[in-house]
Amino acid sequence: MSLPVKNSAKQREQDRSRILTLLLADDALTDSLLDPQVVQDAEQRDQTSELTALVNGLPAADVADALESLPPDERHALWALVEEDKRGQILVEASETVWDSLISGMSDKELLHALRTLDIDDQIYLGQYLPRNLMGRLLTYMAPEERDRVREVIRYGKHTVGAMMDFEIITIRPEVSLATVQRYLRLRGKIPANTDKLFVIDRRNHLLGELPLTTVLLHKPATLVSDVMERDPVTFDPEDNDEAAARTFERDDLLSAAVVDGKGKLMGRLTVEEVVDLVYEESDTDLRRMGGISEDEDVFAPVNKAVKTRWAWLAINLCTAFVASRVIGLFEHTISQLVALAALMPIVAGIGGNTGNQTITMIVRALALQHIQAGNVSFLLWRELGVALINGLVWGGTMGLATYALYQDAALGAVMTLAMMINLLVAALMGVIIPMTMSRLGRDPAIGASVMITAITDTGGFFIFLGLATLFLI
Repeated sequence: MSLPVKNSAKQREQDRSRILTLLLADDALTDSLLDPQVVQDAEQRDQTSELTALVNGLPAADVADALESLPPDERHALWALVEEDKRGQILVEASETVWDSLISGMSDKELLHALRTLDIDDQIYLGQYLPRNLMGRLLTYMAPEERDRVREVIRYGKHTVGAMMDFEIITIRPEVSLATVQRYLRLRGKIPANTDKLFVIDRRNHLLGELPLTTVLLHKPATLVSDVMERDPVTFDPEDNDEAAARTFERDDLLSAAVVDGKGKLMGRLTVEEVVDLVYEESDTDLRRMGGISEDEDVFAPVNKAVKTRWAWLAINLCTAFVASRVIGLFEHTISQLVALAALMPIVAGIGGNTGNQTITMIVRALALQHIQAGNVSFLLWRELGVALINGLVWGGTMGLATYALYQDAALGAVMTLAMMINLLVAALMGVIIPMTMSRLGRDPAIGASVMITAITDTGGFFIFLGLATLFLI
């Protein structure tokens, strides 16, 4: 008997694509969903029924992905079809960039209902981004124990383990047998997601060790927990940096780990689910920052909002481009006497920018992984300069020969080779210095790094090439 394919990845992708097709192909359908007073024709009613079935049949993560792939009007039209009990989980799965548009159209009552359908961990996650008065109202609906947990987590910084820890844990005592543990698990009926181990605690909630589920299954039922538990597990402090914790998960192949306070008391756990979300968010943020784009810009945001988030780096780019143009202006006399320079100088600047961006990418990655220490900075610098020197000799020589073939001028070819080699060395040097300096100053080394390196290599490339031409050719 074959397995059903209703929940297959392929079928889910087809359903998601169908949702996008229906909404993007017909503006009239979107208008009718946004305005209940608009009377739908027979075809639109069929499409609405199909959309409703698709939306409420897909997992929350797929619906969230569909929402992020739609412009604002279509996004709100789709959101209107989502069942109220499903909205909270979709908000958890969606990125922060779409929250504003979705939440802005919901009343406080609707938001509270959506939040109350979630478990405490997801409530805490969303609650950090909600107005204080709404969070206060949510707290009144919670049990005292849950209320204390929320207040405890909220006090931790955004980029700490405490802000992302999970409270859904299973604890056991060391003096019980594995048979007792098995009966306890069966009585629970279900276990939290991403549970690969149980946490062993004493009467005062101090963490004594952890018991992998594989141990529970493979050892004799009469065995005591204390005899087979792991006594020195990997743990995290709630104040630990979240990215450092993610690196530990990667190195140790962890699925979950305990979070304990300074006194060794078990507070919660960190799971691979939170770590994967963190890695994705950080990768997305770094990619945006390297291009000088705001980390919270929505790809379907209104034009005026996109302009506001991008103008700063464009203004910086304009200033650097003006400086580069003034450098060229200094050598107007040189260019007027040898017009070939105008055709060749963009090559020098372009290859320098590419080299600089390659170096910056490597350095930013090494900084993120904490591979760069005080003792290996000089080695890294000399390595990048060595790579740039060899590339400069090879590709500078190639362009020198090509220049000679085109213009029958050996001196011009030699200047081209030397200029490319020097600019590649400058690019490699700046590619190391820029992110290292920003890191030392406590700034994110990915922010605008490519913009700065392009400005330096453009200006430097023009100055080096035209300066050498003035010295040796004019």
